[in-house]
Amino acid sequence: MPLRLIISAVLSVLTWNVSGQVSDEFETPRNEWGQPDLNGVWNFSSNTPMQRPEKWGSQEFLTPAQMREEIERQEAAAKAADERAALTVDLKADIPTGPQVLGYNDFWFETEGLDANVRTSHIVYPLDGRIPQPIEGAQVQRGNQITDTPNEIRPVRFVVGGISKDGPEDRGLSERCIVGFNSGPPFVPSLYNNNVQLFQNKTSVAILTEMIHDARIVPITEKPPLDENIRLWSGDSRGYWDGDTLVVETGNFNGHRQTFSSTGNNFNMTLTERFTRTAQDQVIYEFTISDRATFSDDITAVVPMTKTSGQLYEYACHEGNYGMLNTLRGARVAEENGWDLEGR
Repeated sequence: MPLRLIISAVLSVLTWNVSGQVSDEFETPRNEWGQPDLNGVWNFSSNTPMQRPEKWGSQEFLTPAQMREEIERQEAAAKAADERAALTVDLKADIPTGPQVLGYNDFWFETEGLDANVRTSHIVYPLDGRIPQPIEGAQVQRGNQITDTPNEIRPVRFVVGGISKDGPEDRGLSERCIVGFNSGPPFVPSLYNNNVQLFQNKTSVAILTEMIHDARIVPITEKPPLDENIRLWSGDSRGYWDGDTLVVETGNFNGHRQTFSSTGNNFNMTLTERFTRTAQDQVIYEFTISDRATFSDDITAVVPMTKTSGQLYEYACHEGNYGMLNTLRGARVAEENGWDLEGR
């Protein structure tokens, strides 16, 4: 879409839905049990950063002029990336041999333009849009944290990367097909597979994520939570209706994942998610993370989700996980040939 049309489309909605509230003219569709109808496939991809860039300070929304600047900046960055990629394409060139690292190109990336809310960040609390300070002693792990002493940071709790290539247990959780890097819970926009399908009946909601093809069955009845000693990768969820908003509260995480943003572990985390249908093609998804064993304050973020006409395809992660096999196989070949792939 031409830049001027993008700007026109975005600016036209500023007066309608700046804060993600339901329009007075919108009548929430309902299912056969009178509940707000959330059924369907929803996409939560976004170009809005999760954490607010410091240059915006306490400013929660972009002005129209700032919107134009951001769209132009994103288009310029995309064009530059395409030009760099084009320079690397030579159909007549021989395929190089030896140690090399290749990744995805832009074809695989799934992004949306700056959404109609025109937020400077998805995080709305703390009010500065920034992730609060971790408490003293909270462990920080980041992907590709290669180390000569991996025992110091085991177990691996981050989702992408790894601490060594000795075996699958030292790789990230998404590489091992255990949890996705965007499907949470909570949902966090990322490069691709930003789809989730919601199914409803009178007494439960199923939340099926495209990434890793994980499903949560959320009872909407007075069902007691699991014993605190029963811990799950995606936690134990219970839901209820707050007016026209579906509220899902989740605890009993197993502590084998980070709480948020490369920090802590989620053993003591509680997660509250809110799903509100605000338009025929939009659900506002809001989540709040509370974990005083990791962060000094709660974190609340708002992520708009757009309805899509497509369907989810099975994410057969283990069946197609050639990356894991080839990562470990490549490391063994590197050892045999004496290659230093880590630059150490």
